[in-house]
Amino acid sequence: MGILSRLLLFFYVVAVIAALAAVAGVYLNFIPARIWQDYLNVILKSQETLIVLGIMAVASLCLLCVVFSGKKSAPILSSDVELQKDETGEVKITIEAIAGIVERAALTVNGVREVAASVSKQTGNVPLKIHLDLVLSQGYTAQKVSEQVNRSVNDALMTATQISQVPIEIKVTEVTHAIVERERRVV
Repeated sequence: MGILSRLLLFFYVVAVIAALAAVAGVYLNFIPARIWQDYLNVILKSQETLIVLGIMAVASLCLLCVVFSGKKSAPILSSDVELQKDETGEVKITIEAIAGIVERAALTVNGVREVAASVSKQTGNVPLKIHLDLVLSQGYTAQKVSEQVNRSVNDALMTATQISQVPIEIKVTEVTHAIVERERRVV
């Protein structure tokens, strides 16, 4: 529903609530009969009443058209990604678990100080899309680090979920002066 339809709906609902409050006041005898009858006579004899009724009729038709036309809302998707489904059962993984895998894989790359991942589901051959915000250590090239992060994340996803070639959008949000110290493993 567009912003104009919402604005129209707001004023429409306010007018209906005001009319309902007036009718309730008459029905519960909060407004004496002499007063509401006098106001009703004045309102019915006024030309503005016809204009207001016309506007309300047009607003009603517009809102009715909005309800029955336009885009259908997208189905609500669960936060799980289906990895396998066959006669023996199904295997799913949550978006949060995938984000954890992605963040840990990105942090293994030298030059990455901090990482924040957001994972979204999509339709088609590749069920996921990943967006990474990285804090890069000074002295590292953003292109080389992003290539290594891309490789590391895709390898980790392939190992953990068997999902390959996930599109990854990498944005360097900050370059920090802090030195990243990593333990070196002896192999």
